[in-house]
Amino acid sequence: MNSVSRSGRRALVATAGITATALALSACGGGSDDGDGGGSGGGDSLIVGTTDKITTIDPAGSYDNGSFAVMNQVYPFLMNTPLGSPDVEPDIAESAEFTSPTEYTVTLKDGLTFANGNELTASDVKFSFDRMVAIDDESGPASLLYNLDSTEVVDDTTVVFNLVSPDDQVFPQILSSPAGPIVDEDVFAADALTTDQEIVEGNAFAGPYAITNYDQNNLVSYEAFEGYEGLLGAPATETVNVRYYADASNLKLDVQEGNIDVAFRSLTATDVEDLRGDDSVNVVDGPGGEIRYITFNFNTQPYGATTPEADPAKALAVRQAAAHLLDREELADQVYKGTYTPLYSYVPEGLTGAVEPLLEQYGDGSGAPDAEAAAQVLQAAGVQTPVELNLQYSNDHYGPSSGDEYALIKDQLESSGLFTVNLQTTEWVQYSEDRTADVYPAYQLGWFPDYSDADNYLTPFFLTENFLGNHYSDEAVNDLILQQATTVDPAERQALIEQIQGAVAEDLSTLPYLQGAQVAVTGTDVQGVEDTLDASFKFRFGALSKG
Repeated sequence: MNSVSRSGRRALVATAGITATALALSACGGGSDDGDGGGSGGGDSLIVGTTDKITTIDPAGSYDNGSFAVMNQVYPFLMNTPLGSPDVEPDIAESAEFTSPTEYTVTLKDGLTFANGNELTASDVKFSFDRMVAIDDESGPASLLYNLDSTEVVDDTTVVFNLVSPDDQVFPQILSSPAGPIVDEDVFAADALTTDQEIVEGNAFAGPYAITNYDQNNLVSYEAFEGYEGLLGAPATETVNVRYYADASNLKLDVQEGNIDVAFRSLTATDVEDLRGDDSVNVVDGPGGEIRYITFNFNTQPYGATTPEADPAKALAVRQAAAHLLDREELADQVYKGTYTPLYSYVPEGLTGAVEPLLEQYGDGSGAPDAEAAAQVLQAAGVQTPVELNLQYSNDHYGPSSGDEYALIKDQLESSGLFTVNLQTTEWVQYSEDRTADVYPAYQLGWFPDYSDADNYLTPFFLTENFLGNHYSDEAVNDLILQQATTVDPAERQALIEQIQGAVAEDLSTLPYLQGAQVAVTGTDVQGVEDTLDASFKFRFGALSKG
């Protein structure tokens, strides 16, 4: 596409101006179908409620579940996961295959357009990945593209991804991840984030839906995009309005009173348990890949590299002591009523290669904490106790039970007499900036998988240039991660994945402790919620409809 025609399209755009544990609930009631937040009044409209938050809808600038929940509705992907399957297939692509060990060739379907009328071509594909890498935003998913060397346009419908290492077994999955949305090069900036308002005004969407009204973290309105030609097909519901709640109790109340049709992320475990006894709703449990973990900043944690008392051996001992003291069973039962289960692995149960090195190495070896072992590891390293630990959590991003969760973690660490924990909380928008700016020595994170492969629980966390930005670097681990991603033999690859988990359990860059399932509660007049809780771990409005 020549520059003159692209510039002409830009002028047209300028004048156009116009969603780990995924928790979904639906009530039986309904009301008006306007965009102001009443209940819906027919099969062609739904009201959705959530306590989640959007960071930005520019794919280069966000790597969180709340933002990706929007992107899944409005952006096209080259590869995607069909409902009911964890495996990727071509989405807006006609075909996608390795044409050499280091070349992955994608052919687009003919006649693709964005909602603003702009053509969607291979040039937009190259632009999307080039800008993701060039911007490399601290809060973005560019780290997933570690094996991408360059992107080459062959013709309007053909693009070739040139890879650094051959036989990349996860690259097709990465194309379906937060690093994979295809954006309009006439709307998005090439070297900086584009504001949400500019994106919406540019109508730069080509997924199942387009956004028609956008008030960040208050209300987002969607309308089905007729030009979507992808794997997921036409949405079952024409319009969807998403309301954002600051308080989970208000979300639950609106579910019960029928003011919203669907709610996802997040209610308390007590609320879910209560709703299970409500005759007006049906509870549906689905597969989930969410994990909860504590991240340690290797620079600013006690005895971290930039602290006055810097000592790598003592810093490791602090992390090991914390691992010995966590009581996962108590957290799962007391805080989450069994909606989460203990996690002793870096790869959650159910994925190929998952093992439990944390169970064997820390605590009493059977899952219970061991204060004596924690005391011994600190004493052997010469650490004076109690250790002062500043521990941060988000009070709005990982559900309203996070306060109880971290109060209990504080109690578990302090009851040993080995730690003094200064517990602090910050709202997510600020939290997501602070955590990569070395503000938090230790802090809460959760992970909602981008794709259903063990690699997604290793690569973003433990490569030298990783998403966490916590200054963890281990050359041997880095090399093993790169090796597993390009190992063709399944048995050999599984063995490498298991080896990596053992190695990072020694380092304790992060400390996983809970694994969550997906839970849905639906009313009899909302259909398709089961499909949104499939093995792809993605929540998509297009499957939902009023019966």
